[in-house]
Amino acid sequence: MPEGDSVWQAAQHLHSALAGHTLTRADLRVPRFATADLTGRTVLDVTPRGKHLLTRIEGGLTLHSHLGMDGAWTIYAPDERWRGGPAHQIRAVLGTPEHTAVGYRLPVLELIRTQDEAQAVGHLGPDLLGPDWDADEALRRLLADPARPLGEALLDQRNLAGIGNVYKSELCFFARVTPWLPIGELPAPERLVAAAKRLLEANRDRPGRRTTLRERAHTPLLYVYGRAGRPCLRCGTPIRHADQGDGSRARPTYWCPRCQSGPTP
Repeated sequence: MPEGDSVWQAAQHLHSALAGHTLTRADLRVPRFATADLTGRTVLDVTPRGKHLLTRIEGGLTLHSHLGMDGAWTIYAPDERWRGGPAHQIRAVLGTPEHTAVGYRLPVLELIRTQDEAQAVGHLGPDLLGPDWDADEALRRLLADPARPLGEALLDQRNLAGIGNVYKSELCFFARVTPWLPIGELPAPERLVAAAKRLLEANRDRPGRRTTLRERAHTPLLYVYGRAGRPCLRCGTPIRHADQGDGSRARPTYWCPRCQSGPTP
């Protein structure tokens, strides 16, 4: 599931494959930009912003993409078979003589002027993996609505950018509170913000996401997420599962009923 760490990795792979090279193929398979011709232009850089990717292209253009729940960019060698999904799932193809980047299942794909990037990502809060990270500002935004459930506040990219549903559940476990606790009642919320940054930084260079501390064989990678009915790694109590959302979209949420205090569904 793409979150800030995996989007950061995707940006590094795309930048390494495309930056500094001239596009010999550019196919944007969305109606609005299907006729855009980017061939002959040089890719300048690929920058992550929270869960967004900004591919900047010569001539003041930026290809803005978002991976959503299951989108992906895959890099192929010139003669390599594309295996990321069926052709109808392809939304973008960017090719150079050395590599071809194929974007699958991208819910957001738009070509904008680089000077207008703020219209696409300016609403985001401080980026946990970005140069603009500001812990105090992130904390201020999180606490602006004290009655809001902690899980919803963490997922709101306007507060801090990069946390997805996996990290939401894991961070609440670390804080020993349920995701339904009003954030204004969270003890030492600054510790949660610091933990979020540590977790994403620790995982941005790993091939697989891990939040558990002991890297041993057969140790689960995550404490609670996706482990409904399995024993808590701290106390042995079965992990519980329920959906959480603000009415627009419910997200699967996991917690330990013994280790985590606070309201539950």
